[in-house]
Amino acid sequence: RAAGNYLGGVGDKTSTGDEWLRGEVHDPTSYRMGGVAGHAGLFSTADDLAIYCQMILNGGEYGGVRILSPLTVAMMTRPRVVTDEGGARGLGWDIATSFSSNRGDIFPLGSFGHTGFTGTSIWIDPASKTFIVFLSNRVHPNGKGDVGSLRGRIASIVAASITDTTVESARTESTQFASEVLSGLARVSSRANTTATLEPPVDAQVLTGIDVLERDNFKELSGLRVGLVTNHTGRDRAGRQTIDVLHNAQNVKLVALFSPEHGIRGLADEKVSDSKDEKTGLPIYSLYGETRRPKPEQLKDLDAIIYDIQDVGARFYTYISTLGYVMEEAARAHIPVIVLDRPNPIGGLDVEGPVADESKLSFTAYHRIPVRHGMTVGELARLYNEERKIGCDLRIIKMENWRRAMWYDSTNLTWVNPSPNMRSLTEAALYPGIGLLETTNLSVGRGTDSPFEVIGAPWLDGQRLASYLNNRKIAGVRFVPLRFTPKSSVFKDQECGGVNLIITDRTRFHPVQTGLEIAVALRRLYPTEWKVDDYARLLVNAETLEAVRRADDPNDIMRSWNSGLNSFRQSRRRALIYQ
Repeated sequence: RAAGNYLGGVGDKTSTGDEWLRGEVHDPTSYRMGGVAGHAGLFSTADDLAIYCQMILNGGEYGGVRILSPLTVAMMTRPRVVTDEGGARGLGWDIATSFSSNRGDIFPLGSFGHTGFTGTSIWIDPASKTFIVFLSNRVHPNGKGDVGSLRGRIASIVAASITDTTVESARTESTQFASEVLSGLARVSSRANTTATLEPPVDAQVLTGIDVLERDNFKELSGLRVGLVTNHTGRDRAGRQTIDVLHNAQNVKLVALFSPEHGIRGLADEKVSDSKDEKTGLPIYSLYGETRRPKPEQLKDLDAIIYDIQDVGARFYTYISTLGYVMEEAARAHIPVIVLDRPNPIGGLDVEGPVADESKLSFTAYHRIPVRHGMTVGELARLYNEERKIGCDLRIIKMENWRRAMWYDSTNLTWVNPSPNMRSLTEAALYPGIGLLETTNLSVGRGTDSPFEVIGAPWLDGQRLASYLNNRKIAGVRFVPLRFTPKSSVFKDQECGGVNLIITDRTRFHPVQTGLEIAVALRRLYPTEWKVDDYARLLVNAETLEAVRRADDPNDIMRSWNSGLNSFRQSRRRALIYQ
């Protein structure tokens, strides 16, 4: 019924609350305009809205009748940045703003929808070819009802029930969305006359170190006998492995290969032995076997050693420790190290987490840097060389067109799994926080189709943990309870209760904070079941471990990181190469 205190009146017509409104607009502004307004007053049925949504999914056609052209639909639904934080709308569509709760927690970024004043909404997901029509009258009887959270929960239930789509289609939709938003942010930045460019022109191609070296006809290596530290991620834009590119270069003599953890092909999850490359016949010296450093006799006939491996941006990912060890041994052998630089896949802006304690440095914590360092391998090499006083003759083949704000999916480079369980950019984004937990008695999804996207244990109640974490309102992520059974690794063949982590806004998502929130939640909810002391292995920060053991507030723990992070930012600045 009409409620005079929120509808008001128009002309000599005043709403008293004593009449039913049927076929009259409930939006107060439109009501006062006589029901004729561009933003409200449209009446329809669920059936007709379903036809409309299907028409949009069909690219503008329904029942053999063309309503809109495909290009019009594409233009309507393309993300346009509307806030400095990356909030996006289409033409008439909401995509990713503070009003997007009706997307729920699971539908990918890049899906779109619209809401109405009375609590109505539609949401359309092209990846799964799904739409949701929700009709309600939240304003009855006094205009104070709220169905925002209900719409979101319904969307999540629908999305969770969809089984006839693929992970790849959802990731493609999110990737396209991220690329559009980054491009939009760059244009906003340019219009605001900022000094730093967030992203190169849309048609620019990011060139990695090997691409630049190849383009310049290997002039940095001319006439040299070189060794190459690499694996399957070392490849150029065309997909050719760096091994083959250098082996076929006429003015370069590639004489030895060095393999890191997971081996030269990136498939091993155990120690690796020396071997021979079947294609080139070159010796492969393992740096993850009986030794983790190149031996003097392996370096004595080299003029230089080249490093080309894709990192993921986390301190405990051991490829960057291998880099440090190689630099140390090369300095002793008086030969230069040439780093072919590559992007940090999770961006080069954010740094996060506790700085490693000096007394706890190891192969999984080579240097006193935070968990998420925000640097490329070339920049890390510069930092190592200066702060550890290695004395290495270090040369960086810099990338072209890469900017610090870029994630991997905006580089137009082909994703190659850096290690067997790092299968997507989403998993790389989660890894700095979730990877810290895997040394405890918790499955982080190894042995499932989505490592680092799920966590759990046989003793864990997923609904309880999800409810606790969602109530913490952690920015950019939601938690969905589930049960899963790993086929290998921790809790092999045991059913686990747990949660699926859904990144809802990666511009606001902080992986190390999220991992810390989970750790404190486990300590509070499962103080005897979860083995907190094992959290120390990759955390390597005694103060943070003690705070987690006490189950301190995560916000207080994060504040304790500030001093170390500020010092790191100062030293990091001297090593940075890119804007």
